[in-house]
Amino acid sequence: MNSHTATKLIELNQLFYQTFALQFSQTRQRLQPGVRRILESVPQTANILDLGCGNGELASQLARRGHQGVYMGLDFSSGLLDTAHARLPLDLEAVFLQADLSKPGWAENIPHTSFDYILAFAVFHHLPGHELRRQVLLAARGLLAPQGRLIHSEWLFLNSPRLAARVLPWESIGLAPAQLDPGDYLLDWRQGGFGRRYVHYFTPAELETLAAGSGFKVLDTFYSDGEGNKLGLYQTWE
Repeated sequence: MNSHTATKLIELNQLFYQTFALQFSQTRQRLQPGVRRILESVPQTANILDLGCGNGELASQLARRGHQGVYMGLDFSSGLLDTAHARLPLDLEAVFLQADLSKPGWAENIPHTSFDYILAFAVFHHLPGHELRRQVLLAARGLLAPQGRLIHSEWLFLNSPRLAARVLPWESIGLAPAQLDPGDYLLDWRQGGFGRRYVHYFTPAELETLAAGSGFKVLDTFYSDGEGNKLGLYQTWE
């Protein structure tokens, strides 16, 4: 994927999450079952960096669980961060920062530089191109404490006929399929207006390659969410 195409996809998603921040937040009022399963294994004293924190629902859940460690949430959408700030629990040591993972140097402005867990739920599939994902993961790896873990989830939307029917042709935004990578899709959005998002569909083999190329090892994989527990792929890396 060339830089022009990648930039267009990044800008497309940024426009979506700014335009539909309120509507998107309304669809994210509870955590997915897979995320709740992950949180069961996270110690209450762990220092957590939450990439793509969105409306702050994960932070609220940590507060309800009595979390005592540092929590830092990053997102590029000012609209979603406004919601996260408004619902910030008073009894959680939490900080929300605006950061664009697609820009070099995003990790350099993080005041806390050693995290036990870096969480990235439904984030990497919005980053276009293998090299950008690898660079983001290398930066994240530099923020992990020794023996730290990176835990992420990927959206398996093609396992749902309803969601698969929402795939749009690339020509609708002026791109040709040959300009995209295998596994790249354009999906529509229908709440509060018509929107479009770029999403990458990962395979387990592709994630293995990505982990190895960014200095990680896959420790665990499981599937969860949606009917039949087949809409989310979750992995723990070290």
